[in-house]
Amino acid sequence: MLQAVAKTREGIAAGNSPFGACVVKNGSVVVCAHNEVWNTTDPTCHAEVNAIRKAAKALDTIDLTGCVMYTTCEPCPMCLSAIHWAKIDRVVYGATIADAATAGFNELKFDAKRLAKEGGSNLAVERLSDPEVCRQCAELFQEFKSAAKAGVY
Repeated sequence: MLQAVAKTREGIAAGNSPFGACVVKNGSVVVCAHNEVWNTTDPTCHAEVNAIRKAAKALDTIDLTGCVMYTTCEPCPMCLSAIHWAKIDRVVYGATIADAATAGFNELKFDAKRLAKEGGSNLAVERLSDPEVCRQCAELFQEFKSAAKAGVY
């Protein structure tokens, strides 16, 4: 998760929103990515989607079974669907959708774990158990606001 936090900071410095994600397989980081919505003018370039795209390319497969995604914020419904379709086994997040909404992001207020379950997905969704790292993930929103290079969406 700390690599996802570092990748998020890289994205903030580049003028993007405060979200980062890493895909891990067999305990090794395959890829990390940050949000690129503003730099690409593509509203689907969320960190999780970017990480899936990069991981699929790096592993030369669209089937990411056996992988875990670590993301600095609870996935939105679009990202959760992409994670499900990529067949990632588990997603672990730091900050919550509520944290993102409080920071001003136009989030659909769905609980990712509940959404996956009600949608019939086998995807395991869990919040990181380390409260200090979760706090660091939530603080990325303030770092983003202080940088003021991009707006919320």
